[in-house]
Amino acid sequence: MSNRSADILYQLIQSLEKAEKRNFKLYIKRNSSKDDLKIVQLFDAIDKIKDYDEKVLLDKLPQIQKTQLSNLKAHLYKQILASLRVLKSADSIDLQLNEQFDYAHILYKKGLFLQSLRLLDRAKETARANQKLSFLIQAINLEKRIESLHITRSMQDRAESLSAEALQVSSHVEMVARLSNLSLQLYSWYIKNGHIRDEDDEAGIRHFMHENLPEVAWKQDGFYERLYLYQSYTWYAFIRQDFIMYYRYAKRWVDLFHETPLMKRVETGHFIKGMHNLLNAHFDLRNFNQFQNTLKEFEAFAQTERVQENDNFRIQCFLYTAQAKINWHFLTGTFKEGLTLVPALESKLKELHLFIDEHRVMVLTYKMASLYFGSGDYDTCIDYLQKILNDTTDLRNDLQSYARLMHLLAHYELGNHELLQYLTKSVYRFMAKKKNLAKVEEEILRFLRRSYFMPRDRVKPELQKFLEQIKAFEKNRFQTRVFVYLDIISWVESKVYNKPISIIINKKYLDESLSRSRKPVSTGGVVTLN
Repeated sequence: MSNRSADILYQLIQSLEKAEKRNFKLYIKRNSSKDDLKIVQLFDAIDKIKDYDEKVLLDKLPQIQKTQLSNLKAHLYKQILASLRVLKSADSIDLQLNEQFDYAHILYKKGLFLQSLRLLDRAKETARANQKLSFLIQAINLEKRIESLHITRSMQDRAESLSAEALQVSSHVEMVARLSNLSLQLYSWYIKNGHIRDEDDEAGIRHFMHENLPEVAWKQDGFYERLYLYQSYTWYAFIRQDFIMYYRYAKRWVDLFHETPLMKRVETGHFIKGMHNLLNAHFDLRNFNQFQNTLKEFEAFAQTERVQENDNFRIQCFLYTAQAKINWHFLTGTFKEGLTLVPALESKLKELHLFIDEHRVMVLTYKMASLYFGSGDYDTCIDYLQKILNDTTDLRNDLQSYARLMHLLAHYELGNHELLQYLTKSVYRFMAKKKNLAKVEEEILRFLRRSYFMPRDRVKPELQKFLEQIKAFEKNRFQTRVFVYLDIISWVESKVYNKPISIIINKKYLDESLSRSRKPVSTGGVVTLN
C-alpha cells in the first residue's frame, strides 16, 4: 500500500540517524584509503535525494561512471554495515558474543589454545545468563575442536563434560526450534486468513496444533521454551476467537518477562509484541481498567532508553500504542475524539514508510476508516477503504472482505442507491470466494438488497427484525467473525433508535463500566485486529 523504493542501499542510508551518519564518516576516515572518497560522495548524494533515481544520482556525480556504480554501491553498503557494527556492538548481546567468538577463533588460529579456551569460557557464561543457546552450540563446537586436536588440559573428564554439555544444549535448541516454528506457523496462518471462518478451519487448526505441539512442551522450564509455548497458544486462541484463552496466554507471555526482567533487554521485541497482544486481549474482553493500566505501562516502557535508542523498537512501540489509543475510542464510542489522532499518525506513517510492513499499514488504514465511519464522515471513510480495496498483496483476506462490507455500508449511509445493487453482488462474490461468507454476512447482504426497494414506513420494522436476527448469532463462535471487524449490531441499533452509532456505543460503555463484575466476560469486539 505504501510506495517504497526497492533499492537496499537507499533504504539503509535513509534509516540512519545523524549520529550514525557522523560515525560512518569518522569510520571511513580511520579505516579507508583515499580511493574511498568516491563512496563518501555517493553516500552524501543518496542521503540528499528524496526518491531513489539512478539517472538523477549519476547526474549529481559526474566523477562516477555508470559502470562503476554497482561496485561502489556494494562497497558502500558493506562499509556502512561495518561502521554500524562498531557503533552498536555495546548495545547488543548478540554482537558482543559474536565478537568474542571471532577473537577466540583468531587466538585458536594463532596456536594460543589456552587463551582461546579462557575467552570461550567467559563468553559462555554471558550466553547462559542471557539464554543465548545458539551461541553455546558454536562455542562448544570450537572447544571440542581444540580439545580433540590439541592436548590442553589435564582434566580427565573434560571430554565427558563437553559431550554432556553439548547434548544438553542441543536438546534445548531442538525444543526451542520446534516451539518457535509452531508459533511462527500459527501467526503466518492468521496473517493470511484472520480468524477461523467455519468448522473446517476449527478442525484444521486444532489438528495442526495437536500434530506439531511437542508432547513434553509443558515440562520445559527454559525461558525461550516457555516464551514460544505461550506465543503458540496466544495465536491459537486468537485465531479461534477464544478471547479468554487469548488473554490468559498473552498475560503469561508478558508475566514471563516480569519474572526475568533481564530478558526485557535481551528480547525487547518479543516483550513489545506481548504487551501489544495483552492490550488487544483486554480490548476483546472489554477490560476497561486493565486496558488503561496496561497502556500506561506500555507507554512508559516506550520512553525508556532501550526503546528510544533502537529504531526497530521505537517504530514497533509507536505502531502498537497508536493502535491501542484508537481501540480505546472504539471501546468508548468517542470516534470524533479519535480523529484527532489521524493527522499525526498519517504523518508518521509517511515518515516511516520504508520501515513499516504492508500488513501493519493495512490494519491501521482499516482502523482509521473505522474512525471516520463511526464519526459519520462516510466520504472520507470510503477514501481510506479504497486503499485496502486497491491493494494487490495476498495479505489478510479477512480484512479485504470486511473492508468491502464497510465500504458497502458507507455507500448505504450516503444514499448511493444506484451503486448499492452492484456493490452488494460484488461483495457477496468476493466474500464467498475468500470463504468469509457466514450466515450473519448473508443476512446483512440480504437485508441491504431488500432495503433498496423498501417503502420508508417499512424500513424501521424491518431493521428491528434484522436486529433480532443478527443478535441471535452472538453466542455462536462460527457466526461472530463479522463482530470482530465491525460492530454491526450497534450500527443497526443506531438505525432503529435513530441515534449516531457513537452515542449507542458510548452508552454501552458507560452502562457496562457501572455494572462490570470482576470476572471478564467474552463479547464481540469492535474492529479487533492484530
